[in-house]
Amino acid sequence: MTDHRPPAAAAVAAVLVGAVPVLLTLAAAGVAQAHGAPTDPVSRVAACGLDGAQRTSAACRAARAVNGGADFSAWDNLRVADVRGRDREVIPDGQLCSAGLDAYKGLDIARTDWPATPLKAGAPFTLTYRSTIPHRGTFNLYLTKQGHDPATPLRWDDLAARPFATATDPALVNGAYRISGRLPSGLTGRHVLYTVWRNTDTPDTYYSCSDVVLTGGSHGEGDAPPRDTLPQTAQPSEAPPSPPADRPTEQPSEPQGTAEAAAPAAPPVDPSAGRPATASADGDDNTLTLIAGSGAAVLALLAVTGSAMLRRRRT
Repeated sequence: MTDHRPPAAAAVAAVLVGAVPVLLTLAAAGVAQAHGAPTDPVSRVAACGLDGAQRTSAACRAARAVNGGADFSAWDNLRVADVRGRDREVIPDGQLCSAGLDAYKGLDIARTDWPATPLKAGAPFTLTYRSTIPHRGTFNLYLTKQGHDPATPLRWDDLAARPFATATDPALVNGAYRISGRLPSGLTGRHVLYTVWRNTDTPDTYYSCSDVVLTGGSHGEGDAPPRDTLPQTAQPSEAPPSPPADRPTEQPSEPQGTAEAAAPAAPPVDPSAGRPATASADGDDNTLTLIAGSGAAVLALLAVTGSAMLRRRRT
């Protein structure tokens, strides 16, 4: 078929036809990406995002100023591809909160007034991580060491060597993942909770900083239910949750019996003595009773024999 369109129009049409597969591929790739960030304890990027409740705070305004006045509109897209576990090599010291991304560099400024969530050291804890699409991967949660200075840029060495909570492939429920654990004891003051989410079905790793203020508490204190702004909907088919591994399983309380069942049994009655018989562990009382009974029988026999002998002598 002969193309009667002008050469320029034909060229434009060819470009558009060729671009359609590319655009579809990019759109599909964008849909496949996981997006998310912690909202409780609130992360810096979520607090300062367009819908963030603290976006007007002094710290968030300063962060936007560092960004050239740009908002953190993509609060759920703080991710780096192809890290493959090489976090310390890829993410530079002082840029942990931005993951080294220029669009988020305002999150790295060292301040002591970032919006912070109060927590109790040593208490049970649940982090809420909002996400839009379920994906497989592992969450690792770290806290800064005691003595961390929030007025200095965050470095890898400021974090504890091991995560205090880890979750692999948690379920996405009501638009959020929930990672539970127990906060380390012995921490007080202002700290940074650093979350690393390493996807296994995409090449991306997500990083986020949540500012918290820890108050002292011994291990096992603060067993109040974790704060969670998302409603929980229990499914009838779901089994009841198992108790956490770090808490002893609660045993069911024993049923209370009736007064008759709870009262001790009455001691047996000795019909020959007319009073309750008491038995000791070594049986001494029984022996004494037997001896007393035998003595009485002997005395009675002697009395009868003596009477008979007296009658014989008189006769």
